[in-house]
Formats: sequence, structure tokens, C-alpha cells
Amino acid sequence: MRNRFFKRYINNLDDDERFFRIKMIDVLLIIVAVTALIYVYWLNTNSNLKIGFGFFIAIATVGYVIGKYWITTDDIETEAGITKLILLDEKGAGIKEWYIQGETSLLIGKSSKHSEVDIDLSDAEYASLISKQHAVLNYADGNWYIEDIDSKNGTGIKQAYKSAKSRLEAQEPYRIGTGDVIYIANTKILCT
Repeated sequence: MRNRFFKRYINNLDDDERFFRIKMIDVLLIIVAVTALIYVYWLNTNSNLKIGFGFFIAIATVGYVIGKYWITTDDIETEAGITKLILLDEKGAGIKEWYIQGETSLLIGKSSKHSEVDIDLSDAEYASLISKQHAVLNYADGNWYIEDIDSKNGTGIKQAYKSAKSRLEAQEPYRIGTGDVIYIANTKILCT
């Protein structure tokens, strides 16, 4: 229950604030670790405590490095998968929603008289940067994949458990998960 609350709280923050809070937690952890090291190795005379604390620090460091740098969203199972896409404004508030459960393929772009898309971003703030057929979402083997369709301004993804976004290569499917943010040009869509 607490984990769901924390994920919902973090996902409601904008990218800069989320990145700042995560970095602040990292800094606080470093301060606590340095303080503990000073106490155990310079102020304390008990050698058993020094040896035990050394093992603890080594295990904690390895766990932190593995959790921070080696675990990707491909390794993390989502609880129920993506069921909804939410168009976000500049502050991260939801503007529009699309329920996608039961769908297998969705075209993202701008609808016109001659063609219709499933995720219509014609009224988005940065609609002028969005191609008529910008990207496609495909559902296969229990996962959603996004693929840029040679759009003019590109498609990006920011994984829920990472702080940086990456630009997708055209015509290359990329797995997405719950909490990821899709960037269609400068328009943000949250996967929930």
C-alpha cells in the first residue's frame, strides 16, 4: 500500500522536481554514511564493530549500485500493465485520457479529413510539432511497444525509474511500462 502511494506521489511531480528530490535523497544517504564512517572508524575503539560495519557498508554499496545502475524497467514487472494514457500539460496535470485496455495497435498523431488516428493530439499545446502519423503503439506478448514512424520532430521516452529521457530511433520498437512518459515532439503522455 505504501509503495503504491509513493509511486503515485512521485509520478505526480514534474520531471525537474522528481529529479531534484531523488538527488536530495542520494545526498542525505551519503551524509549519513560518511557520519557513520567517521564514528565507527575514528571515534570508536571496538574492532568487532569496525569489521561488522565494513561488511555492512560493502553489501549496502553493492546493493545500491545494482539498484541504481543495473536494474532497468525490463527487469521490473508491472502490476497490471498499461491501461490508460494521460496527456499532460507543462505542470504535469492530466488534460485528456485514453483507455487502451483491450486494444492491440494505436496510431498517435493528428486527425484530419483524410485520415484518422487513435490518439489524436490535434488540440495539444505543441500540435504544430506533431506529424499526422507520428508514432504507433503495439501490444504484443503482454507488453506495449512504441515505435516512431519517421516523424519530423521525433519521439522520446522517459522510463519511470530513470531520470533522463531518450530519443527513439525511427522504426525501432521500444518497450514501455507503467509510469513511463512518452514524448511526442514536446507533448508528454503518461502511461498508467
